[in-house]
Amino acid sequence: MVGLFKHPKRQIKKLLRDGEYDEAIAFGMNLESKYSEDHDFMFIMGSAFFIVDDAQRALPYFEKAFQLDDGDVETLTLKTNVHLALEQKDEALACCRYIVKLQPKNTEAQELLEKLESI
Repeated sequence: MVGLFKHPKRQIKKLLRDGEYDEAIAFGMNLESKYSEDHDFMFIMGSAFFIVDDAQRALPYFEKAFQLDDGDVETLTLKTNVHLALEQKDEALACCRYIVKLQPKNTEAQELLEKLESI
């Protein structure tokens, strides 16, 4: 158990796995200033907010995670989903296009891109 406190990101992940979403978010919020330039932390926090259906609060975390690592397709995928949840079609399209640029064979992104472009 001591290892979890030496590795707070692991603690957040454990809380999320255990379904303790509010606790994970509260714990993460207390660490935010220390990990504000940590891609993984930003991704985890964005995911936590997305899990509890708070896309508005998830978005800044995914945007920061993307800023810190613009080649992470998983971040871009979740960022796309957040934009869709917020009904931000143009931003979702931009994310899909970037995913396809990074991974031309990503069929999920290609199919979503085609669907969004036809709307």
